[in-house]
Amino acid sequence: MGRRLAFDAAKGRLWVVCCRCERWNLTPLEERWEAVETCEKLFQGTRVRVSTENIGLAKHPQGLQLVRIGRPLRPEFAAWRYGDQFGRRRRRTFVLGAATTVAGVGGLVLGGALVGLGGIGLVGPVFHSIEVWTRFRPSVFFRPQDGRLRWMNGHRIRSARLVPADDESGFSVEATARGVVSAEERFEEEDGVRALNAIMPRVNAGGGSRGTVQDAVARIAFAGHADRFVRRLANGRASPYSPAGVQLSTLTRPTRLALEMALHEEQERRALEGELWMLERAWREAEEIAAISDNLLVRKSAEAFVREHRDEREGKGGLRAGESGPPETEERE
Repeated sequence: MGRRLAFDAAKGRLWVVCCRCERWNLTPLEERWEAVETCEKLFQGTRVRVSTENIGLAKHPQGLQLVRIGRPLRPEFAAWRYGDQFGRRRRRTFVLGAATTVAGVGGLVLGGALVGLGGIGLVGPVFHSIEVWTRFRPSVFFRPQDGRLRWMNGHRIRSARLVPADDESGFSVEATARGVVSAEERFEEEDGVRALNAIMPRVNAGGGSRGTVQDAVARIAFAGHADRFVRRLANGRASPYSPAGVQLSTLTRPTRLALEMALHEEQERRALEGELWMLERAWREAEEIAAISDNLLVRKSAEAFVREHRDEREGKGGLRAGESGPPETEERE
């Protein structure tokens, strides 16, 4: 049959979806309850998820695809999803910073021992040269739609701005080379998305703590949607008299992390939105058939059990001790 299951936890329905013909096959009523609860747990434990108003799609690492019918889950999963990633960056930054400090102190001591106190004066220019090299060496690469490989150094990344645009993405990216206005470059539409996806991991190289990640998630949740968050950010102003747009390097850490999260969410949404639309249409057809099937095969006592079980799931999320499932079914005359 395939490796895709669709389930509606509120109504206690489970379908096996054929990956060849896309047919939704309703499972027998007595076999659904534990399977639906298992599907719900697997869905919540999957990191890569997208959803519309009525339907969600998750792909389990072992290959199982889960289609969840109902309202989208709360955004706490984003903090869990990105917490490890940004936390790892934060720890790596601490390690690199400590290693650089140790190397600098070691060089200072060694230089003083080799050439006397006069050698200490050479340490400053050496560190300055390292800083200049770090700032102007290429550190971000991406390929726009014209096929040419582009790069940005630390200076251009710090000058990059997110500005509003009248296209599908709702924003463009501007970057200036060494502060020269004539060298300003603007990336629009898909090129802007690619540029920003390349820039933000570099801007957020320091990662963030768990609290910072939760703050970032709250900002996206307040906007209501990842795409809306990015658009609002691009339309922001530093002051009432300044042009619309924001300089990425001046954003607060939670806002920078939220921007990278929103870009990831939008990338996944666009990749799967076509499939979600087809799934939602198939679900509506299967829902009509399932309603007819359940009404034909169960008696009134079973219907009462379904309502009670559904209310209990919404309130407590499971069967009470001693309950094993719905009453036995029989055909109606």
